[in-house]
Amino acid sequence: MKLAINGFGRIGRTILRQVLALPQESNIELVLINDIAPLETCAYLFKYDSTFGPYPGTVAQGDAGLTVDGRTVPMTHSADLTRVDLSGVDVLLDCTGIARSTDVARRGLSAGAGKVLISGPSPAAEVTVVLGANDDQLGSARIVSNASCTTNGLAPLIKVLDDIGGVALGHMTTIHCYTNSQPMVDAPRGDLARSRAGALSMVPTTSSATHLIDVVLPHLAGRISGAAVRVPTASVSAIDLVVTLEQSMSTDAFDDKFRRAIDASSVLGRTDLPLVSSDLRARPESLVIAWPETRMVGENQVRVFGWYDNEWGFSARMLDVARLMATD
Repeated sequence: MKLAINGFGRIGRTILRQVLALPQESNIELVLINDIAPLETCAYLFKYDSTFGPYPGTVAQGDAGLTVDGRTVPMTHSADLTRVDLSGVDVLLDCTGIARSTDVARRGLSAGAGKVLISGPSPAAEVTVVLGANDDQLGSARIVSNASCTTNGLAPLIKVLDDIGGVALGHMTTIHCYTNSQPMVDAPRGDLARSRAGALSMVPTTSSATHLIDVVLPHLAGRISGAAVRVPTASVSAIDLVVTLEQSMSTDAFDDKFRRAIDASSVLGRTDLPLVSSDLRARPESLVIAWPETRMVGENQVRVFGWYDNEWGFSARMLDVARLMATD
């Protein structure tokens, strides 16, 4: 499978780290990176990462592109992707965050890529796919959204709970680390609360996962509400979900069914240890259930708490979904 990355930001660079760590038999070849930043800047930010630490191998730059551990990935620096030759690319990973219109989303196809996977919500996508929740809806779509990091953690969890006992109603709060959408010092933003310094306060705000759950699991549309609190940490977020089940059951019965479902999942994990957020950095799961924090209230209400590395786990799902798209 031949991949290209458009946009070498937080997700693009994390995907490259994961591709480089794959065994040779994985049959994934990264053939091109496009980013408007100078090559020197791209190489520096890949080598020295404040969240995941310095890349342990060698990183160099040359006329051909970015060379990591002796392996060169060609780089282009075009703001207009249609000027880049993507012939032979099976899936373009669009990690720019701007592929929200059909015109922008289709640029990868116009450049020659077979399909485009967008690293975020996009109304221009033919389908929004979350692995472990609705990946059976992928079909032969050529422009696909990988939803959001929070949706990738929430949707598989809700699907499991719905399979166990039917979800009647629920509310999710994501305790989310700050991102580039927030200023480091107070500065005007459309959302007044998000105009405040992201590293100094807990900031209540909205979550795109609230809408995306209705898209990914339409039979539950209108049953799950949600909100976010942005907190002053740089890595690893959490989901705190309370749902009311349609089916009554004992705590022991629920625990047994829930544990079995998590262990059978390809994207959910669990821990019995009293971990904190920094312990979950660079975990590849979409969500790691904190078992000590999960409990039933009565016979119908369940509180579930889980951790997710909103960059590393999401990047891992980008590669997983790209594999599915390439084999269709």
